[in-house]
Amino acid sequence: MGNGLSDQTPIFSSLPSFQSFHIVILGLDSAGKTTVLYRLQFNEFVNTVPTKGFNTEKIKVTLGNSKTVTFHFWDVGGQEKLRPLWKSYTRCTDGIVFVVDSVDVERMEEAKTELHKITRISENQGVPVLIIANKQDLRNSLSLSEIEKMLAMSELSSSTPWHLQPTCAIIGDGLKEGLEKLHDMIIKRRKMMRQQKKKR
Repeated sequence: MGNGLSDQTPIFSSLPSFQSFHIVILGLDSAGKTTVLYRLQFNEFVNTVPTKGFNTEKIKVTLGNSKTVTFHFWDVGGQEKLRPLWKSYTRCTDGIVFVVDSVDVERMEEAKTELHKITRISENQGVPVLIIANKQDLRNSLSLSEIEKMLAMSELSSSTPWHLQPTCAIIGDGLKEGLEKLHDMIIKRRKMMRQQKKKR
């Protein structure tokens, strides 16, 4: 797997190239990052194995107002020894998708540490973050407000736009809504950056 282009025919086949967004999928091991990636690509559950390096896919997604957007996803392994590599994948990224396991209370503190670490890197200042609260279908999953508190979202830099999205990657619930929010945050940031350039 990896490097596949999804075969859904785009609504606008002649979209300008800047409509492709570079997105990095991060999170602790076993949070469901690869499940998210392949649910988006194949619209079905794909049984995955722990990612040793990274998976990359270009996926066309139709958002709310039937606009087709191409996301170039980099799904990077979440084992502890791979996390120092995360920052090289987030260089020049348009957005970060951070996947958390809503049931894994014990590791929420660890997830918080990694999330804050990656958003504090100078190149990532202001990069929009979509936090995917995965496994929300399970009975003992934490609520969104509990996750928001445990991840100390209010302590993220004021320059970091973020959205917390409840999902179930196995059936795909909430993924599209989350991507729409991420897309909106990216477009907003690009507009802001263009305005700042004009002011200079």
